[in-house]
Amino acid sequence: MENPAILIVEDEALIAMHLKAILEEQDYEVETCNSVEDAITFLETKQLSLVLIDINLNRDKDGVDLGTYLLDEDNTPYVYITSYADKVTLDRVNETRPNGYIVKPFKETDVTSTISIILNNFKHRKIDYTRNLTVSDDPIPFRLKEVIKYINDNVGAKLEIEELADMTPWKRHHFMKIFMKYLQVSPYQYVLTRKIEKAKSLLLETTIPINEIAYELGFNSYANFCNAFKKNCNMTAENYRKRVQSCKNN
Repeated sequence: MENPAILIVEDEALIAMHLKAILEEQDYEVETCNSVEDAITFLETKQLSLVLIDINLNRDKDGVDLGTYLLDEDNTPYVYITSYADKVTLDRVNETRPNGYIVKPFKETDVTSTISIILNNFKHRKIDYTRNLTVSDDPIPFRLKEVIKYINDNVGAKLEIEELADMTPWKRHHFMKIFMKYLQVSPYQYVLTRKIEKAKSLLLETTIPINEIAYELGFNSYANFCNAFKKNCNMTAENYRKRVQSCKNN
């Protein structure tokens, strides 16, 4: 079996060399480039197992543009190499639904463990609920894709089940049954999962106070957000942010 091939898209040569050395010690095949255009050329000519993308490429196109390309292609998992990003960039990042993040400055164990988990998950994947819905001539997946796109585009709003059901031909109860049948989660759980995913990104990439994050994501209260985050992540939002900051500082 061939070793997994990984592409590093990074315009800081020292960081690219450091990552390449770490990965080659784990017997990965590693290529590097410093632009979106070169990365796409690699993707079109070589079968890759993973792409590591620096968000802040000093080019006309940045790492988020490459993430958008990879999301549309849906053939290769991708991880952002990231430090602090402004909110506009962060919102763009969230829309590309990456498979993970590696925070600068990083430890060798952060890199190897993140990549190992992602490659394993992708191998057995159900990466994204919407990616597993086939449109064909069936109107049900098409309707659900419209609902899911609306949820993803409005993750900060207070989304009610009735509002989502009204986007379809079905009554509330029937809508919930169809949603569960095709996505294996309830509409409420899907909305909550997307909100928690964005909360983790905000905690990772910004210094926005946690109570403001709760408000921005449409939770009824700060306590409600804290309870939901802890239940889904097995740690408090405060501890999650501290862990991220610890990784950045070490």
